[in-house]
Amino acid sequence: MDLSIGEVARRSGLSVHALRFYEREGLFANPVRRLSNGRRVYHEEDLEWLAVCTKLRSSGMPLPMIRRYVELARQGPGNEHERLALLRRHEHHVEAQIRELRDTLDVMRYKVRVYEDHVARGEADRLWNPSRPDAARSGTHQECRPPEVT
Repeated sequence: MDLSIGEVARRSGLSVHALRFYEREGLFANPVRRLSNGRRVYHEEDLEWLAVCTKLRSSGMPLPMIRRYVELARQGPGNEHERLALLRRHEHHVEAQIRELRDTLDVMRYKVRVYEDHVARGEADRLWNPSRPDAARSGTHQECRPPEVT
């Protein structure tokens, strides 16, 4: 079934502008077909690929790496090992991002607990305040202490 650019935008969640950009950058798995009047025609397979492509992009895969993956896929059989290596490299990158985000979440949870405790005890004014030089010297303000690293 042929799909218009508007329909693909609606179903994929991407803007028409983004779809045109993806086409210009060579990020579609298959070349986008055009009618005699110049209108783009998409298919269900394009939507399936866009779902993968947007995940690659949102996970931080650079456009040149996505483009390389598309080029390899378009070449057909024979380069599966190279595609696999590319995907594994990015998988390791995503795993590192997840570790960093978990560490960040731990810090945020710690900060929330510190604030909740101080607010509940009516001691929020004791939280770190850069205009109070005694706060940094005394070391009593949990605002300044990093959470324990495990």
